[in-house]
Amino acid sequence: MRGSWNEALFIVILILNTLISIAYLLMQLVKKEENNKSCWFKAFVMFLCPVVGPCFFIVAYIFFLTFFHKEVDLADVIFSKDRVRTFLHAEEDRERNMVPLEEAIEITDTDNLRVLMMNVVRGDIHQSLASIALALNSEDTEVAHYAASVLQDALNDFRINVQKQQNIIMQEDDNQLIYAGMTIDYINQVLEQHVFSDLEQRNYVGVMDGICDIVYEKDKGRITSAQYEAISLRLLEIEEYERCRDWCERAKEQYPNTLATYTCQLKLYFNSGQREKFFEVIEDLKHSAVVVDSETLELIRVFR
Repeated sequence: MRGSWNEALFIVILILNTLISIAYLLMQLVKKEENNKSCWFKAFVMFLCPVVGPCFFIVAYIFFLTFFHKEVDLADVIFSKDRVRTFLHAEEDRERNMVPLEEAIEITDTDNLRVLMMNVVRGDIHQSLASIALALNSEDTEVAHYAASVLQDALNDFRINVQKQQNIIMQEDDNQLIYAGMTIDYINQVLEQHVFSDLEQRNYVGVMDGICDIVYEKDKGRITSAQYEAISLRLLEIEEYERCRDWCERAKEQYPNTLATYTCQLKLYFNSGQREKFFEVIEDLKHSAVVVDSETLELIRVFR
């Protein structure tokens, strides 16, 4: 009789253990709180080791809560939305060693020059193309070759991107003017560094001029004063004086009280030798509320 009772108890324990193992596995899989491998491993241990397996995991969990689990201390954490100004000390040692890239290229120390070039190309090189182009004349052939390779890759990317943007703009969809404005800034960022040949520079200025015309015809209010200045200066550099004058007039109409509007006209008449027009703009500038900067004053002084 006693033996039958022990066997029945053993069978009950096995059944309960199996049910607990299956219940645990299903619960964890439904919750997805742990990865599948961990769930299957624990269920397998509990199934093979009745009583001992579940007890082991329960004791381990209690041990973890008792000795290792700690509440997160949020005493030093600020959840306020108020803006906090952080003051960072200047890196004096680093800043003392910084020089303009144009001057650094004159370095005769080959190792330092190579390290400098590596540091430059690791960042955003689109604003450093002119400086990288100067390295083409370096006495170190390795630096010159590396600069040529980097410059060629950057200009090829520029050509591809401009072509893609042109195709998007010509589709005349809802985002046409947004892409056009972005493309104008993108093209100008490279053209103002003068890294192309004269022919290719003139070609991309024409592309920029055409895109600006599209925006002007569709919604001239989208053209910023900086973009008026950019297209005017790029046209002036290739001596397209008539087109430059057109954009200067458009800028004058839309942004009459902006310094860039006056400086573009002054530079146009200065370079084209139109003395009377130049002084007419100066008179208009005198009677306006626009604050003149040192560059404009120097331009006026030189012309006189």
